[in-house]
Amino acid sequence: MKIAGLQKTTLLDYPGKVACTVFLAGCNFRCPYCQNAEIAFAPGGEDIAEEELFSLLQKRRGILDGVCVTGGEPLLGDIAPLLGRIKQLGYAVKLDTNGSFPDKLEALCKAGLVDFVAMDIKNSPQKYALTAGVPVDMGAVRASAAFLLGGGCACELRTTVVRGLHTEEDMEAIGQWLAGAERYFLQNFRDSDAVPTAGLAPCSEEELRALLARLQTYIPAARIRGEGE
Repeated sequence: MKIAGLQKTTLLDYPGKVACTVFLAGCNFRCPYCQNAEIAFAPGGEDIAEEELFSLLQKRRGILDGVCVTGGEPLLGDIAPLLGRIKQLGYAVKLDTNGSFPDKLEALCKAGLVDFVAMDIKNSPQKYALTAGVPVDMGAVRASAAFLLGGGCACELRTTVVRGLHTEEDMEAIGQWLAGAERYFLQNFRDSDAVPTAGLAPCSEEELRALLARLQTYIPAARIRGEGE
């Protein structure tokens, strides 16, 4: 396990909490629109000693409320010892995951090592491999989503939408699959030099609203990230 990045303070990554964000290197997906490709694909990024993280957490007790553990895909490795040390300091833990390791996800939540999960829903099941950039075990992804929707842990589901990759029909399929989700966000793609695939574009405001409307047919609580949170 490599700590490839550390954001010392964030008001955005952990809903309702002042947190820091820990970026773990490596990912089993190759999403063409990835914002953290340097960390996820190489893996590159920094190489931060674990003790540097815990020195920060010790100093900021009483200032920070939580720690967001993201990637890459954090569940590629055994992160239970890391989460255990974070929890011993009294911090809440948020985990970002692509949902491809349901057994690990469930074990960490049941052990009380994770307080909140944000799971990325890449696309409709039929287009998952296209959007993830690799073949995907949809059984595993479905199991993770079912665990969270069944109340296994406080959570949010989210989809980063890209023009040409996500359609209204995809939103309908997602809605049918995850109907009733209580916290679901669409996030519009943001292009940058870090994105591994050139030529991708965000949806227009009109396109984004149309995607949301189709999703809300089945998931009335769905929102655009940054609106009504």
